Amino acid sequence: MTLDTSENGAIYSNLAADPDFGELVEMYVEEMDDRITVLQESHDCGDQEKLRTAAHQMKGAAGSYGFEQLTPLAATLEYSVRDNKPEETILESLRALISACRQVRAGTPD
Repeated sequence: MTLDTSENGAIYSNLAADPDFGELVEMYVEEMDDRITVLQESHDCGDQEKLRTAAHQMKGAAGSYGFEQLTPLAATLEYSVRDNKPEETILESLRALISACRQVRAGTPD
């Protein structure tokens, strides 16, 4: 399966057009701001375990909702935290994941 990315950088789920999954994809997208907040606040508070857990959860869920592009970004963040990589490496991984999360959209590109 390939992820559909529009020219403007929006990321669409490859399951959005599926009548059984479209509504679930919409709910996942609606909750994305909360996920971003958890990632950012965990980092800002220095709660590495919460940050690692949030990245791990996103790694699993993103693909399940058809947003495969997020999975490797979340994995990179998870492993950077788990392996105690330098702060700059963790921050780069966090920024990349959050940037992609902000691009997810419900529906299909028109």
